[in-house]
Amino acid sequence: MHRPTFFVLTLLTCLMSWIAPVVQAQTVSPTETATPSGVVTEAPAGAEDNPFGQALTLEGFIKSTGVMAYPLIVLSMVTAFLIVLFTVTVRQGTVVSDAFMNSADALIRKQDYLGLLAVCNRRNECIARITAKTLDFATRNPTASFEEVKEVTEAEGNRQSSLLLARIAYLGDVGAVAPMLGLLGTTLGMITTFHAISGKEYGGSNQLGLAQGVSEALLCTASGLVIGIPALIFYAIFRGKVNRLISEMEAATTHLMALLAVQYKRAARAATSGRVGE
Repeated sequence: MHRPTFFVLTLLTCLMSWIAPVVQAQTVSPTETATPSGVVTEAPAGAEDNPFGQALTLEGFIKSTGVMAYPLIVLSMVTAFLIVLFTVTVRQGTVVSDAFMNSADALIRKQDYLGLLAVCNRRNECIARITAKTLDFATRNPTASFEEVKEVTEAEGNRQSSLLLARIAYLGDVGAVAPMLGLLGTTLGMITTFHAISGKEYGGSNQLGLAQGVSEALLCTASGLVIGIPALIFYAIFRGKVNRLISEMEAATTHLMALLAVQYKRAARAATSGRVGE
């Protein structure tokens, strides 16, 4: 496991271990009750007296946050899926591997381009797709110069880099959208609460209901932040990893093109020597 990923997972674990006792204490926080003898005792409050405790359950969360609960739940599942997916797929073996580079190096030196093309078709790597595009163009256009082949390679390399960056961009989009949805839910909840105030539904002893309505509305913002912050953290981790893999892919492409340049020069010298001999 890479150090950034290990650091973030450790940080989140520590954060959850710190929050859990606080949540539990708030859920079972005591309330004062008076006994017939006049002695004040403490009795545990039920979950029905604690909106935050109710929000910890799926049913309570949906009830507290209203209609915005459903897109927030979907975004949380999408975030978890993307994190697991990118952890598995964004790795060196899917971009450039030592096994492919060793095979490509040996086959280019032997000028076995058809064999190398067959190897590229069997490998699911970015560098293999770049090499396959280059060899396909070179075999279809045998009179093309090395500069023209190099332009095709650079274009395909840029396309593969863009695809890698575009994949992880979804996680960044989720990190930006989730807090906005939470804020929208809070805004709708506040509108509903203040509409009730205008209707004098929270007059006198019912003012505690106003505080409860506001706290339930703010749960939407908190939920959006809980989804968005980890999404942005992991997006930053995967972006750094992708940039490092792109650099390695560019170095591998440069190495293969240097080998091809040598072979093109040898072919050009051989063709020149043949014409001189004639």
